[in-house]
Amino acid sequence: MLIIPAIDLKDGNCVRLRQGRMEDDTLFSTDPVAIARHWQERGGRFLHIVDLNGAFAGQPVNREVIRRIVEALDIPCQLGGGIRDLETVEAYLELGLARVILGTVAVENPELVRTAAARFPGRVCVGIDARNGIVATRGWAAETGVRAVDLARGFEACGVAAIIYTDILRDGMQTGVNLAETRALAEAISIPVIASGGIATIEDVRGLLEIERYGIEAAITGRALYEGTLDLAAAQTLADRGPAGKE
Repeated sequence: MLIIPAIDLKDGNCVRLRQGRMEDDTLFSTDPVAIARHWQERGGRFLHIVDLNGAFAGQPVNREVIRRIVEALDIPCQLGGGIRDLETVEAYLELGLARVILGTVAVENPELVRTAAARFPGRVCVGIDARNGIVATRGWAAETGVRAVDLARGFEACGVAAIIYTDILRDGMQTGVNLAETRALAEAISIPVIASGGIATIEDVRGLLEIERYGIEAAITGRALYEGTLDLAAAQTLADRGPAGKE
């Protein structure tokens, strides 16, 4: 299981939100490229980037910063936020991103997701962000009434690389991972699941490792790394050893 550090971009800066609220942000750095390099140096094998402005605007906003991050790193990066058409998918992949994440369009235009996944095998993920199991879109501002598990099932066998499942109520709150919902989603589908939202300490990583066998391939964490309650290198070492703690 990979431990993936997150960089959330707002107005060109590295921030973290609480429960996805743009007005409740914490500024961690005005130099996201330096932060990206730091996580790579700390043993990160993959980087998760979110264009927060883009998620609300419905189009890329922090593209130049994203380009500089990708060019500065040797590890692969994935990006979500504001990707709503095939042209943007293609442009970002050409920029050097390993994968793009489609969230809002997964609800509003699922056929676009299937087309993108077929055109770019292994490079398109679906982001499912949910409150109490119900999907929210457009920067988490719009409730859809769609169950997360039903949305995920709709992308079986179309080439989607992974489902990134975020529990909105726990995101940025450091209150622990919603293991029950994450496991239920992973068990319901054959697509690999990346857990996101709520990781606070190494014990949360241990909890995820206990359900890794159901299809959890990675975990994304942000605030815990920035505030020092979780050490990236230690977390990845634990994940490499697995739930039994063996090499």
